[in-house]
Amino acid sequence: MTTSDTSMTIGAVARRVGVAIDTIRYYEREGLLPEPLRRASGYRTYDEGAVRQLRFIRRAKDLGFTLEEIRDLLALSADRKRGVKAVKQRAEERLAAIDERIAELTRVRNGLEQLIDACPGHGSPAQCPILKALTDQEDQA
Repeated sequence: MTTSDTSMTIGAVARRVGVAIDTIRYYEREGLLPEPLRRASGYRTYDEGAVRQLRFIRRAKDLGFTLEEIRDLLALSADRKRGVKAVKQRAEERLAAIDERIAELTRVRNGLEQLIDACPGHGSPAQCPILKALTDQEDQA
């Protein structure tokens, strides 16, 4: 297969991966994707490796990894000695962070639910427990 058979425009790659063209350019600027080859016309040209790497980035983002963590995962994916162990450790760290966030959101949800239950939904705004909680200067937590 020749290079022209496997090269794709940025638009074609964006459609295949399901991301915006600007997203691809951003990932290039951030160093998550290697600088693409350029045609004589100056247009970027991509191969299947770019498609695989973009899918990796998109899936990692879907799992909650930050761009810095994704950069680390990409580097670890090429590390034959410690790669898998380190990737597992990063995934465990991400899971712990997600669990912390879920606990915080649960606390916020429960507090809001209590305020909603306490509010009759009618009467004077000065007596509304939701408004009172939002304007009260004491810590409600």
